[in-house]
Amino acid sequence: MTTLLLVRHGLTATTGHVLTGWTPGISLDDRGRAQAAALAARLAPLPLDAIVSSPLERCQQTAEAIAATRDGQPVRTEDRVGECHYGDWTGKPLKKLAQEQLWRVVQAHPSAVTFPGPEGESMSGMQHRAVAAVREWNARLGPNATYLICSHGDVIKAIVADSLGLHLDQSQRIQADPCSLTVIRYTPMRPFLVRMNDRGGGMDDLMPRNGHGRGGAASDAAVGGGSGGADGADPATPADPATPAGPPGAGDPTANGAQRADGQDRRPVVVSPSSSSPSSLPSGRQQSADTRG
Repeated sequence: MTTLLLVRHGLTATTGHVLTGWTPGISLDDRGRAQAAALAARLAPLPLDAIVSSPLERCQQTAEAIAATRDGQPVRTEDRVGECHYGDWTGKPLKKLAQEQLWRVVQAHPSAVTFPGPEGESMSGMQHRAVAAVREWNARLGPNATYLICSHGDVIKAIVADSLGLHLDQSQRIQADPCSLTVIRYTPMRPFLVRMNDRGGGMDDLMPRNGHGRGGAASDAAVGGGSGGADGADPATPADPATPAGPPGAGDPTANGAQRADGQDRRPVVVSPSSSSPSSLPSGRQQSADTRG
């Protein structure tokens, strides 16, 4: 299995306010540097076969903070995981862009979007180049590699959607916060989304392991929810029927509020980005996804 760690760059002064895109000279601010240092410390126990980054400064600085804890391991630049080329939208305030007709298309049908202007890129083209880069790095580094790519929110969401077999139009249901960690394991049969938008937690479940656990191929999905690697076995290893696989409702397709055969209802659950324990859904409405660079 090739394990890919996707890291979004840390905060900049314009994050969430301006669509910076490929604007040069956009660096991490004090908050972003603190985020990068904290993530670097959290990742320190995990061996990385490569650290790959978008060419943009905010990603390079985030990746360099991670590399600095690894005896000068180099950061390798990959243009194909760079930000989407937003064309004439580049450098404009998000509040102003939200009033554009195209904004609604970005929200509902990103696969139909090509950003205006001669430098504008289609979102489907962005996904194609980013996923192609991931596949090539997977092949280059090999099936036992663990490596990191530092990229941008829309790019990470597009890669995650591909790993889940989702249409690009569903990528706006995915969130990638600044300096968050998303982990995908690529196997011969399918990718496994191990973590998403993780902003805290340890590295034990990502450490390299010998062999494939107690049985089952690496591409096999865990039946019954699995142990999440807590017993030291491969995450794809079938769970021991005599051992509880996790908290009530874990791995149960009816857990999200559906009626169960025993007549009981389950409350909706969400997975915390830093653990596999479910928690109640937060109150209030979820904001619609937007393009934040």
